[in-house]
Parts: sequence; structure tokens; C-alpha cells
Amino acid sequence: MTVPVAREGRFRASERAGEVSSLFVRPEGARALLVLAHGAGAGMRHAFLEGLAATLAERGVATFRYQFPYTEKGGHRPDPPPVLEATVRAAAQAAAFAAPDLPLFAGGKSMGGRMTSRAAAERPLPGVRGLVFAGFPLHPAGQVSTGRADHLDAVPLPMLFLQGTRDHLAELDLIRAVCARLGDRARLHVVDGADHSFHVLKSSGRTDAVVLEELSDRIVAFTA
Repeated sequence: MTVPVAREGRFRASERAGEVSSLFVRPEGARALLVLAHGAGAGMRHAFLEGLAATLAERGVATFRYQFPYTEKGGHRPDPPPVLEATVRAAAQAAAFAAPDLPLFAGGKSMGGRMTSRAAAERPLPGVRGLVFAGFPLHPAGQVSTGRADHLDAVPLPMLFLQGTRDHLAELDLIRAVCARLGDRARLHVVDGADHSFHVLKSSGRTDAVVLEELSDRIVAFTA
């Protein structure tokens, strides 16, 4: 399947934060739409998100990527959580408007996924059927804890956790414990040898492209 060119757009993140940019990719015969937020250190055009959007499109899943206000302005320090969460909510609404006929899911890479879950814990994201976390940042590097996942208890949606075994921001045993606590709402897929960026070492015999395909297959199954 040929991946369609991303359609650029803009939407209002909040009254105070102003407008931010978005990229909407809808393949022919799309079966679902995933709203994808970027991580703390890179914007919506980061190579990982570009690759994920392309592999998902090949599998019939549309994507809606967007900037947070600080990246829109060229900054490096993330906005306060209330601003990030408001942007998540506005992005979900913009995505639903762009493709009202598609089942809607939301999530993102690292911080983007976590902020999506915080927004969903605060109050329902209209129309969103499930959340997808590509590398949930459970704790800072070297500061092992599960406090960042406490709010997940208030999320009433199915959640897909995609986690690498070498992720320094999520001790695997702790992620397993969090998912066990969430019960049937949580599904965990572990990517052997992948770090927080889902990069794998050459010695593993695998490539990052193969990992992207693995992640996409899991997301497709989840949205189905």
C-alpha cells in the first residue's frame, strides 16, 4: 500500500496557548485513527513517529500527529502539565473532526502517552476508545518508582503498553506490576532488546525497522 502524503493542519491547543500544527495521514480503506503525541525531546516530525505513522498507514490505521505549544514555539522545556493535557484534549477533538467516521484511539511516545493518560484520567476524552503508550515513562532514569502511573487507576479505557526490555525509564518488573494492577484494562507487549527509543543493538540480529513493524502490528490488533 502506498503511504499517502501527510495533510498539514492547525488547531487551537487552548485559549492561552494558541494554535499548534498537526499532520494527518489517512490511508485508503483506513479502519481506525490513532492520535499520536510526541515525546519530551522531539516534535511530531521525529523519525520514530514518522516511521510509526508510515507503517501504521500500510496496515490501514490513520494517524493524527501534533505539536505541543512549547515545540511549536521552538522551545525545549515542556509546558506545564495542564497545558499539555489541554492540548491532548484539543488534539483528540481535532482528529475526530478530521475523520468522524473512524474509531478513535489516542496516545503517543513517552511523555506524550503519559500526558494523554493524565488527560483521560481527569475526564473522558470524547470518542476515544483506548490508549496506546509507546514507551510509558514510568520513572526518571535511575529513580525507580511507580508514582507516575498512579493516575492510571482513574482511566476507564483499555490501554496498550509497548515497552522495551532495555528501557531506562521503565523497569520492566514495575511495568508488569502496574499492568497487573490495572487488570483487564491493560495489555503489555514487551519488545526484546529495545531501549526507550525502541532502538535495538546490531548484535540482536534485528533492525529498528523490524521493531517498528512489530509495534505497528500490535497497535493494529489493539485497535481491532
